[in-house]
Amino acid sequence: MENDFERPDREAAAEALRTLHADRERLASAVEVPRLLLLAFGALAAWWVAAAATTDPGATYQPPTSGWLALVGGLVIAYLVRRETGIRFRVMGARAGWAVAGIVATCLALFSVSLGLVSFDLRWAVTLTSAAAFLVTTWLAGVAYRSAIAELRRD
Repeated sequence: MENDFERPDREAAAEALRTLHADRERLASAVEVPRLLLLAFGALAAWWVAAAATTDPGATYQPPTSGWLALVGGLVIAYLVRRETGIRFRVMGARAGWAVAGIVATCLALFSVSLGLVSFDLRWAVTLTSAAAFLVTTWLAGVAYRSAIAELRRD
């Protein structure tokens, strides 16, 4: 059996690239931000920061195991985002990387502040740090998602 492929000319190759770019652009513009799942990221961060209220800082401090559960929950939500949008993000872009790093840094800082509040017997104030974690994480998750969509347009 013999293969008899013709080499495409420049114009056919350029037209195929234009078609692919138009398909990518149409896909990126049709994708909606899954707001409920971004809110779920924020709720997960708030829950993790609120876990500081259940600890007992001091010489007998035992860190809560909620960190591992939050990690698993984050992976599940990321999977649900991919399933809902139908897009596998291979490259999310630098802005998304900074947003994710900002989420981690903010949640760690707010968890530490919450531990400090608990050590001063101000457990009620952990609701404020949890609310801040919810707001910042939801906002930064949206930034990361929009960055991934913008990166999808560029590829």
